[in-house]
Amino acid sequence: MNKFFWIASLWLSIAACKNPKADLSSNEKITTENFIAAFKPIKLPVTIADTALQHFGDTIVISNAVFTQFIPDSVLQQFGDSKNDVWTILPAGIIHKNERDFLLAKFISKQKTKLDVFVLDNKHAFLTSFQLVDNLKKDNYTYSVSITEEPTFIRKREKLANNNTLLYTRNGFAYNSTAHAFAEVLQDSNEDTDENDTVINPIDTFPSTQKYSGDYVADKKNFISVRDGKNAETYSFFIHFEQKKGDCIGELKGMMTMTSEKTAVFTQSGDPCIIDFKLSSNSVKIKEQGNCGNHRGITCPFDFTFKKKTELKKKTK
Repeated sequence: MNKFFWIASLWLSIAACKNPKADLSSNEKITTENFIAAFKPIKLPVTIADTALQHFGDTIVISNAVFTQFIPDSVLQQFGDSKNDVWTILPAGIIHKNERDFLLAKFISKQKTKLDVFVLDNKHAFLTSFQLVDNLKKDNYTYSVSITEEPTFIRKREKLANNNTLLYTRNGFAYNSTAHAFAEVLQDSNEDTDENDTVINPIDTFPSTQKYSGDYVADKKNFISVRDGKNAETYSFFIHFEQKKGDCIGELKGMMTMTSEKTAVFTQSGDPCIIDFKLSSNSVKIKEQGNCGNHRGITCPFDFTFKKKTELKKKTK
């Protein structure tokens, strides 16, 4: 009996040596199998509220060096609110569907928490990503994301009105295998039309100290906000436009890189969209070069010139 126990223990020890547990918090190369194994399967359907983000997912830390072995660094840069933020990455779960892996990852920086999904193909090559929910918004809404069996990712915001009526807006997104991007498949809201007409600018509060940082506006539904990037050669931007009486809408958040003193370009791995920018002290001209159909309506390409919004100076006695 003791001999059998000794042999079994030896065999387990040898097996453990052959498959050592990977340290995901290091800067070393790891295998795809070890990376995927860090994400535990998620039982669907599931709903994750912004107030419960801290307790959702695992506590294993994945270093930036390990994460960017599988997810392009340029993709992670889009999720940053500020170049001064340092984000800790934790695996939140995995959904395997239609020969694709949907990896949910949680990002934490001090009191800020975000949940994003990253899509890999059957060979574990990166396809696209999508922001799901965060705890960054400071208003009276509760934000959450519900994930269905398909999976469809339904982003929600809800609040109680003064008459105790529940006001809500729900937008559902699903992965489109043709475009290799997420497409909106559901819109549902009972909120006031005037409130829905307000465009939320996700980078409005970002630093604005660099040469071309500022707001360039045609009207409240057609504008581009430009904010400081990670260095002097880059800028964060958010474009929103509505054409043809609201029948053709486009929106894009990303990072532009300067190609000369007055020109810049937006391009991202895995996205066919390419946009050229011509910048001056009082205007920005935007011209679509690649196929940006994932970010706009079919008949309204990114092709605009916006004038810089002048900040009013306070009078002093």
